[in-house]
Amino acid sequence: MSSNSIQTVGIIGSGTMGNGIAQACATNGLRVVMVDIAQAALDKGLATVAGSLDRLIKKEKMTAEAKAQALSLIKTSTNYEDLKGAQLVIEAATENEPLKVKILQQLDALLAPEVIVATNTSSISITKLAAATKRPDRFIGMHFFNPVPMMALVEIIRGLQTSDATHATVKALAEALGKTPITVKNAPGFVVNRILVPMINEAFFVLAEGLATAEDIDAGMKLGTNQPIGPLALADMIGLDVCLAVMNVYVEEYNDSKYRPCPLLKEMVAAGYLGRKTGRGVYTY
Repeated sequence: MSSNSIQTVGIIGSGTMGNGIAQACATNGLRVVMVDIAQAALDKGLATVAGSLDRLIKKEKMTAEAKAQALSLIKTSTNYEDLKGAQLVIEAATENEPLKVKILQQLDALLAPEVIVATNTSSISITKLAAATKRPDRFIGMHFFNPVPMMALVEIIRGLQTSDATHATVKALAEALGKTPITVKNAPGFVVNRILVPMINEAFFVLAEGLATAEDIDAGMKLGTNQPIGPLALADMIGLDVCLAVMNVYVEEYNDSKYRPCPLLKEMVAAGYLGRKTGRGVYTY
C-alpha cells in the first residue's frame, strides 16, 4: 500500500492531538473520520479545527473556500463501524495503556487485514502495543507534535514487528501532509522527548542549586541555544507532573541514574505547582 492509496484516515480521539491530525489530513485533501465516545467531544474538536482555519484565513494563508472544503472532508462519529472505509487508522486517545490496547483490539476485529493502524503515543512501547494486535507488521507509531498544524515533525516509530512496506507507506503519508518525518526505533521517549525531558530536568537541578534565577536560566537557553522558549517555561507549559512522570519512566525502563528526577521537580509536583494549568509552576500565571 502506497501513500496515495490512502484516501481516508480514521482518527480515534478528538482532543488536542486528534483534531490537530484531522486538520492536517483534511487541509491536504484526505477524507477523515474522527471517532470519539461522546458527540460533545467531537463537536468541540471540530470547532477547534474551524477556529484554527479561521486564524489561517485572517493571516491570509487560506481562503474561505479552502476552509469549507477542508471541513467538508471531516466526518465525526461515535461509532467505530464508520471507520471501515479507512485505509489507515490513527489512535490518538489518552496516554493510558489498557485503554489503548482495548481500542486496538476493537479496531482489529473491525478493520480489513490490510488496513494500517498507527498510534500517536509519546510514551508507550510500540512493540508492546503491536503485540496486542493481530496485525503487528501493519502497526506503527506516528508521534505528532503539539500543535499539530504548526509543528513540522512526525516521529515514525517502528516496533520490532513493523514491516518495511508499512513504514514506507506511513512515511510517504507524513510527507504528503507537509510534515518532515524522522524514523526512530522503539525505545522509551523515542528521540525528541528522550533528549528534551532530561534537559528540562537538568534545568531544575540548576535552579535547585541556586546557580541562576529561573528567568536567567531560560534567557540563557533561549539566547545561547536558539530555543524559542526556555526549559523551565516549557516545563510549565507541558505540566510539571507530566515531566516528572516521563523521568520516572526513563529511570525505570533504562535503570540508569542519569534519569533521576530532580528533587525540586518532585517537591513542586507534590505541592500542586504543576505549571500553567494550575496557575503556578516555576512561574506564576
